[in-house]
Amino acid sequence: MRILIATVTAGAGHLQAAAALEEAWRAERPGDVVEKVDLLDYVSRLQRKVYVQGYVKLVEHAPELWGMVFKKTDNPALLRKVARFRRGFAERTNKKFVKHLKAFKPDAVVCTHYLPVEIMAHLERKGFNPMTVCVVTDFEAHALWMEQAVDLYCVAAEETKASLAARGAKADNVVVTGIPIAPKFSVLPNPGAVRRNYGLRDDLPVLLVLGGGFGMGPVARILSALDKIERAFQTLVVAGRNEKLRRDLACGDYRHPTRVLGFATNMHELMAVADLIVTKPGGLTTSEALAMGKPLFILNPIPGQEAANSDFLLERGAAAKVNRIEDLPFRLEQLIGSKKLKEMARAARELGHPNAAREVCRETAKRLTGDGTERSSELAR
Repeated sequence: MRILIATVTAGAGHLQAAAALEEAWRAERPGDVVEKVDLLDYVSRLQRKVYVQGYVKLVEHAPELWGMVFKKTDNPALLRKVARFRRGFAERTNKKFVKHLKAFKPDAVVCTHYLPVEIMAHLERKGFNPMTVCVVTDFEAHALWMEQAVDLYCVAAEETKASLAARGAKADNVVVTGIPIAPKFSVLPNPGAVRRNYGLRDDLPVLLVLGGGFGMGPVARILSALDKIERAFQTLVVAGRNEKLRRDLACGDYRHPTRVLGFATNMHELMAVADLIVTKPGGLTTSEALAMGKPLFILNPIPGQEAANSDFLLERGAAAKVNRIEDLPFRLEQLIGSKKLKEMARAARELGHPNAAREVCRETAKRLTGDGTERSSELAR
């Protein structure tokens, strides 16, 4: 079986989901040929820069504008009207990827971003028809994820499935697997060993403050707000790939014991010792926390997918939220060490899908071989 996992560098979550799927597929079916590709590796340097930095700058400096774009485009009827243009534009601007795709001849293309889904929809009309799997990396599926070419949707929760079905997707083609995360999040590290490694005290709760993979967000202002809390705790801060932010934060003088880290490859260990995670509610970070049974504290989510993820977590009791940093000290003062925090942790565990990546792989393989033969993809001649 030949599997192509297609993703796009637009936020760290899509890449992490693709990496988790590649690792899981190789473990589940070591005899298969598996390749993971980033579509932006096949475009010009300028196009890649515009795509990556454009998204980051937009959500960082004009989140309201991003929210408006997100809402306006979340319209299946509207997107169907411009479908031919969207699909054709996606195919024309990704010709090198399409060439590689046809040469690879996959049995299935597993997409962790909507752009390859659009390309597959265009190619299907031309007769190139491998199985297309759409792995939605948030708790709400935007209309851009929806295409007639999709044979299987793998989604985060029953609510996501119901929403897709209400918008016209066939319920039998939507499976609740959870959002794919690395297998290491399914195994709880030794919290005591992690605490010793980072010089953390055993008698104080731990707040884990995450700046995201790109180190965006008001992390410095969050730490200043934490200084106003009377209750004793300790803080781990992850600044992501923003080295300037890491250096600036490391020079700070904090009321509570604080350890500042850069980009972390051992997030499962950091989450293992956390009593509460202060973060933006991205789909992957949220799924990692839920898999480890860790409650979240959400601060001013970006309009669009983060706001939708936030609503889901709040409704299910796994998170708390404030919209202003000024409100952070009072809310955390109430929450740290409380019965409410334990209830949130319990809700998080119930929502977690630590084996989501394997479930996506198993469901895809089952459908490929469901009739006793592996489906092959051929370009119509």
